[in-house]
Amino acid sequence: MTTQNAAKPYLFILFIFLTNAGFAKDIKGRLTGLVYDDANKLLSGITVALEPDRKRAITDAKGSFQMDQLYPGTYSLRISAIGFETYTQEVEVLSGHKNSITIRLVRKNESLKEVNVNGVHGNPDNFIDMTRTTMPSTVISRKEIEQMGSRRLDEVLKEQTGLAIVSDIGAGNRAVGLQMQGFDSGYTMIMIDGQPMVGRNSGNFDLSRVTVSDIERIEIIKGASSCLFGSEALAGVVNIVTRKNITQPQGLAAIRYGSFNMVDATLEGESPFAGKKGSVYLSGNYYRTDGFNSNPYLQEGKTAPPFDSYSFQSRGRYLLNEISSLSFNGRYANRHSVNEQSYGVSPTKDILDEHDLNASLSLNNNFRNGTKMRTQYYFTRYQTAQDITDLNTNIIIPGSRFKQFLHRIETQGSHRFFETLQLTTGVGAAFERLDNSYYRGKKDMSNYFAYGQADWNLSSSLSLSGGARYDYHDKYGSKINPSVGLRYQPVEQLILRAAIGTGFKTPNFQQLYMVFTNLQTGYTVFGAEEFWREIQLLKEAGQIMSVFPIANQIGSLRPERSVSYSTGFAYQPIASVKLDVNVFYNDMRNFISAEPVALKTNQQQIFSYLNVAKAYTAGTEIGMNWKATKVLSLSAGYQLLYAVDLGIVEAIKNGTGLYAQVYDGVNPPRRSRRSDYFGMANRSRHMANIRASYEHEPTGITGSFRVNYRSKYGFTEANSANLFLDPYDTYVPSYFLFNVAIQKTFYKKHLQLQLTADNLMDYRNQLMPAQQGRAIIVGLNWRFFKD
Repeated sequence: MTTQNAAKPYLFILFIFLTNAGFAKDIKGRLTGLVYDDANKLLSGITVALEPDRKRAITDAKGSFQMDQLYPGTYSLRISAIGFETYTQEVEVLSGHKNSITIRLVRKNESLKEVNVNGVHGNPDNFIDMTRTTMPSTVISRKEIEQMGSRRLDEVLKEQTGLAIVSDIGAGNRAVGLQMQGFDSGYTMIMIDGQPMVGRNSGNFDLSRVTVSDIERIEIIKGASSCLFGSEALAGVVNIVTRKNITQPQGLAAIRYGSFNMVDATLEGESPFAGKKGSVYLSGNYYRTDGFNSNPYLQEGKTAPPFDSYSFQSRGRYLLNEISSLSFNGRYANRHSVNEQSYGVSPTKDILDEHDLNASLSLNNNFRNGTKMRTQYYFTRYQTAQDITDLNTNIIIPGSRFKQFLHRIETQGSHRFFETLQLTTGVGAAFERLDNSYYRGKKDMSNYFAYGQADWNLSSSLSLSGGARYDYHDKYGSKINPSVGLRYQPVEQLILRAAIGTGFKTPNFQQLYMVFTNLQTGYTVFGAEEFWREIQLLKEAGQIMSVFPIANQIGSLRPERSVSYSTGFAYQPIASVKLDVNVFYNDMRNFISAEPVALKTNQQQIFSYLNVAKAYTAGTEIGMNWKATKVLSLSAGYQLLYAVDLGIVEAIKNGTGLYAQVYDGVNPPRRSRRSDYFGMANRSRHMANIRASYEHEPTGITGSFRVNYRSKYGFTEANSANLFLDPYDTYVPSYFLFNVAIQKTFYKKHLQLQLTADNLMDYRNQLMPAQQGRAIIVGLNWRFFKD
């Protein structure tokens, strides 16, 4: 009730912005620009539109255009040209000055699954163009999100080629994360508007806590990206870009209801003010679900807990003078869940409260010589409180109290030289503090960094991209991570590309400082920095039976390192068909592994962390898109993945330790062979998706039908433990998921009706606690805008 009351003034303010917009009188300005294609050729006869003033200009024989008599403020520039992707960019016009921009159009790609974008998005939150890094990148547009009918971020990402939503049952039923190119979820950086989000459960970032209601697009980089984004970007980056282009007062009211008593309600509005010198955007979202159960042995309760959540998003920009503007971003979300579970023996009640806050303030400067500078302060806090009650005895089992802060300040600069070289640089510092009941007091880390990225067009067909980042960590010293990429277009239909990038990941707080004993099962986990002190205390208390020889390797953990290699091509033999192929290899060193290192007198093990593993992931991603007719498009994606722990392979070859034998549960153990090793747990050898999309503009009907496939993957050991997945262990079987969504607009696109059906065949598996059963959802949207 308190949260609902708190939301009322917020929604009232939102209503005010929907119905009011100010105006101011200013000296008019001029906008000029050049338009290129992705082969660096100037384009003539291209129509450039500027909204909301509906100004139009056509490029001349030299690819240039000019617009005069423009009021100062922020505009949305749009180009829709035959054979090219639709281009949009936010531009600022300054009073009494000539404002110049450079536009690069991309040859049309009708991908509905993953759109490879090489153009500039004009994101004021980050001068680094996520889609022009050296590693393979894709963009999921807002249009695609709407066509999928998705509600939460995990629902969008699990249908993308090369991405998988995974569950870590050992870390609790809320530990759901994202796996990319075979990396565990702890190695993918999750960002919002170019800044990192915090709050992970055993390395997993629960994507279901993020609503998609105010997302403009999702940018994905696959492969080591620490050269630009720092630690945790060992596998790649997912950047959530929120709504930005505000040109006129408008708003949206949306409500969806469906299976599991799911309610998803959104109210948002945006408006320029002060003669478009300023703009503001506000949104509020309420989401609830009864959760669902995928485990037939669970007599009461849910494997995915019920919860209700409120989230609020705000953005504001104001033009201070002819070159400077001030921006503010803010996001707050909370989630409350209560889950009573019973397997028929010991029923429990699990209560969890989460609070997630992100806020930033930035000063942007666009100088007359074309140089851009941006200084930003960013703050994020993630806080949880969890209690578990034994319902037989009403005893409360001590739960986690988790609070994580991140303060980050950063300055970026960008400048284009001679129309062929774009240089982006940045410097900054970050301070992180964590307060957790599982750690001995508060822990903190500091990091200082500098980076640069250059995009150089060597010729009309050849371009080179490169970047490097220097990090100084207060506990791990300095690291330099470079990357380089090459793009070559020998003919118009074919683009060849190759890239090499390096990555690193520093040990997290859990691996360094955790002191935890599971009161239900009795096992204990010590962080590497705490191990010897804690083990000595247990020895003095007479609780240690033996310490294993491997414990001698426990000391100061080293950062994990990786080198990512990728190469591929994009081939478009005709305008309606495109083939995209990428081959990747990720070489990983100093992997941090949790190992049993001691045995207590109660026969329970003690675990700690050490650098022991060498591993690699390798595979191929293939995407094909076909514009079958004017209204029907088809796309398909496939990933082949090998994920191998080289330490296990070497141990099997040498016949050492537990790796030396395989036991089928019936016959005596035999010597293990390399062919017995399936690979790393939770990784499927094959993943595929197919999508058909229909869009008929005259009737306002759009829809999509999607099929997702995942082959079997290893879950856990099922017989005598030998520390690797062999043919006789437990696997999650192969499965298909079928999803469909349809939308219809009315009243000049003011009203939209939606019908979504996810998991049509109602596939469930007890080893997949985050996979819901069949869900039927209906929705109604009303958009407020001037016709």
